[in-house]
Amino acid sequence: MVMEHVTALECTICGDEYDPDQIIYTCPEHEGVKGILEVKYDYDVIHDIFEADLDGVIDSQWKYEAFLPVHDDAEIITLNEGGTDLFDAPNLSDELGVETLVKDDGRNPTGCFKDRASSIAVTKAKRAGREIITCASTGNAAASLSGYAARGDLDCRIFVPGDAPSGKLTQPLVYGADVLAVDGSYDAAYDLSVEVTEKYGWYNRNAAINPFQVEGKRTVGHELAEQSTARGKIPDWVVFSMGDGCTIAGAWKGFREFYELDYVDDTPKMLGVQAEGASSIHDAFHKHDDVDDVADTLADSIAVGCPRNTIKACRALEESGGTSLLASDTEILEAETLLGHTEGIYTEPAGATSLAGVRRALEEGIIEIGETVVINSTGFGLKDTEGARKATSGVTEIDPSLEEVQNLYSGAEQA
Repeated sequence: MVMEHVTALECTICGDEYDPDQIIYTCPEHEGVKGILEVKYDYDVIHDIFEADLDGVIDSQWKYEAFLPVHDDAEIITLNEGGTDLFDAPNLSDELGVETLVKDDGRNPTGCFKDRASSIAVTKAKRAGREIITCASTGNAAASLSGYAARGDLDCRIFVPGDAPSGKLTQPLVYGADVLAVDGSYDAAYDLSVEVTEKYGWYNRNAAINPFQVEGKRTVGHELAEQSTARGKIPDWVVFSMGDGCTIAGAWKGFREFYELDYVDDTPKMLGVQAEGASSIHDAFHKHDDVDDVADTLADSIAVGCPRNTIKACRALEESGGTSLLASDTEILEAETLLGHTEGIYTEPAGATSLAGVRRALEEGIIEIGETVVINSTGFGLKDTEGARKATSGVTEIDPSLEEVQNLYSGAEQA
């Protein structure tokens, strides 16, 4: 069967094109994983087969199946990922002084944004006849892929850095994956996952090199375009945290596609936010000479020292007229509790990084009063409770007596 709407895989460096029906991860004309590939489409074909009503009602990302790089005869492996809510955030808006909305992808089936890509990965692997699927992860991709592999009846083998949060590693173990903790950083785990892929032929989900993973992530751009239009207003800014750079690249591609197809009448500027201790994409975008490839941040999901999708991320920032900035770990933790206090949304540190970036962007005059901002929460807070605990005052221990409560709240009104 065919995948006629997908025309080629194009190298982002040299422009060489490859057959999208083969399993290929990077352009062989470049050493290592530098030759990242881009999925190219025939949008006339997509436009002819896309029949969904853009009414703001989105059951899952598969509303946009016409845009997704899967074959007509593929068995779709899904847990109803995507279709996440775009919340008004009035309390946070009052706090920040700008109209703010929150796209909460922590509500995806395994609790993180990466489900959008994992659904594509397992669907592609299963159709290709691969029985084992792998990736490297700091935690979220491991949990996400493991859940979808279980759904698709594939064996899953995950490589994680030795210091990955234990909560995130329990989840893939429950899903039945082999979790291999590498004595080293995420980058060491990543390199090993690529080596075993080349040696054993396991299907590799790593979003930084598997060209089809960004395509699943871009559905968030489709959703934001549709949801914003249904609200009657395209936001001025859409804000994502950045690790490998895949997420912001995909989001921009999806939004831009809807604009170029005249489904929406405008596009937002993209703001990419990195932790100060993992700033490679930011440094590259601003053409800093001292690009640091060390990752040292408590926001483990974006603790990437050597991002593989820097080109796509920087292109998204440039094409959208946006920019990037950094946030400290302290600012990230403060943003995590702020989002919880104001809107009752519990996000992990990487998800809070986008809000930390908005606060800094307001201070620096990048975002102006009167503009509209969409903050993307990319993971549920229970993924990493240790980080959040550092930002709170902790539990108050008391004796089981009314007097103890009265002593605590003696100045408060009685119910």
